[in-house]
Amino acid sequence: MLQDLTQHSLIDLSRKDDGSRDTAAFAHDVATGLSLAQKKLPSRYFYDAKGSRLFQQIMELPEYYLTRAEFEVLNTHRQAMASHFAAEGFFHLVDLGAGDALKTKLLLRELTQRSKDFDYIPIDISGDAMVQLTGSLQEEIPGLQVQAVVGEYIQALEWLHHHKTGPKVVLFLGSNIGNFEPEEGIVFLQRIRQCLDPGDKLLLGVDLRKNPDTILKAYDDAAGITAAFNLNLLHRINRELGGDFKVDQFRHFALYDPQAGAMKSYLVSEEAQEVYLKSSGERYKFEAWEAIHTENSHKFTLNQVEEMALLCGFKVDTVYQDKNEYFADIVLDAS
Repeated sequence: MLQDLTQHSLIDLSRKDDGSRDTAAFAHDVATGLSLAQKKLPSRYFYDAKGSRLFQQIMELPEYYLTRAEFEVLNTHRQAMASHFAAEGFFHLVDLGAGDALKTKLLLRELTQRSKDFDYIPIDISGDAMVQLTGSLQEEIPGLQVQAVVGEYIQALEWLHHHKTGPKVVLFLGSNIGNFEPEEGIVFLQRIRQCLDPGDKLLLGVDLRKNPDTILKAYDDAAGITAAFNLNLLHRINRELGGDFKVDQFRHFALYDPQAGAMKSYLVSEEAQEVYLKSSGERYKFEAWEAIHTENSHKFTLNQVEEMALLCGFKVDTVYQDKNEYFADIVLDAS
């Protein structure tokens, strides 16, 4: 359902023509994942309203270095980035997985203060997050031209490709690329490239390899906020798909594989049980200590990023890092 464009407007691609939300994909993915011999659930469904709030709390945790490191990158290099992105004049700043745009606001303020000619297009699958973001931007950066889009990333980029002319700078921050399996990440970046024109740019955030202990603590914090975030996925399934998960009989479990550079999160059933899902009409059996894989977060070397970029039709332009070299925001040019 598309709405008219205004200075602060929102387009919800996740709603059907009658205004209702389409939960068919969610129901299908959950039923498919729970039917596998090694059960899994897609991490993109973490972000309902409560999940988005919990993730904002995670970003403030002392163990969660990622947000602080990337914030430092953007804060330190915001002037150089603003000049780089606006060098050719007007452009669309497209923010995939914008959330509360905490880090992006550093760039928005810099671009606005320098009177650069651009508009801002935040994209997120959480409608609640986009409503809150457009409200906060109205107060914090008056006059900023905002067109928020609720929908899947590629769906939204394809819509933009057909409805927005002019150069684009796409932000994919927070090391979200690490949530894909390596092959899936390449396909995803290739699909982004298909939605861009030569000369458009992608600012890709990547979490770099480092001390395994530092990484593990970031995904298994002492306060248990990450555990609540992971378990909230089961609450969402119960609420939206008619599940009867006994959430208190599952626990969060995290591990890091330093050879693969893969941080993995699971939900583990503490006893043998069955779960019914109204949306599929099926029951799913769990053995005691059987796990559901819910998230991967891959960590990269700079050489890996360069190789991945070339495979996807990009070339590395500029690498920005924090002082500890924990994190990198890398400008990729669509070639």
